[in-house]
Amino acid sequence: MTDPIDRSGLAPRFWEKTRFDRLSEREWEALCDGCGKCCLNKLEDEDTGEVALTNVACRLFDDSSCRCAQYPIRHQFVPECIVLKPDTIADNLYWMPETCAYRLVYEGRPLFDWHPLISGTPDTVHTAGISMQHRTVPEFEIDEDDWEDHIIEEPT
Repeated sequence: MTDPIDRSGLAPRFWEKTRFDRLSEREWEALCDGCGKCCLNKLEDEDTGEVALTNVACRLFDDSSCRCAQYPIRHQFVPECIVLKPDTIADNLYWMPETCAYRLVYEGRPLFDWHPLISGTPDTVHTAGISMQHRTVPEFEIDEDDWEDHIIEEPT
């Protein structure tokens, strides 16, 4: 698999040296570990606010690469897709995966050894069993009323 994000020319461990809100767009995008968990549909309990992860993936999710098939123009197809930015992270922590690099950096925690910025290869997120590679079903195949039948535990 080829890495869709060019990490060449990025300063070593830039996420530890640069304030979160001062990351360049390229640095911001490089933080993504490629797990695909953010592209999964989630169910929120109206009473408790608890968020459950499903294996029902967004219609644009590529189950092999764990990337959005239309990332640059995704809002043309999925207007409700959330855009994570340094100033929106705090509002989105409640649903973000526990292993998400954006969450970890925001909270001042280190990246995991399997993260591509640490390992040097995008495949380690898959070989570590963290990603959703080959574990999802497309949302157009599952009726929304049946999503509860697809609740899963987050791979960690």
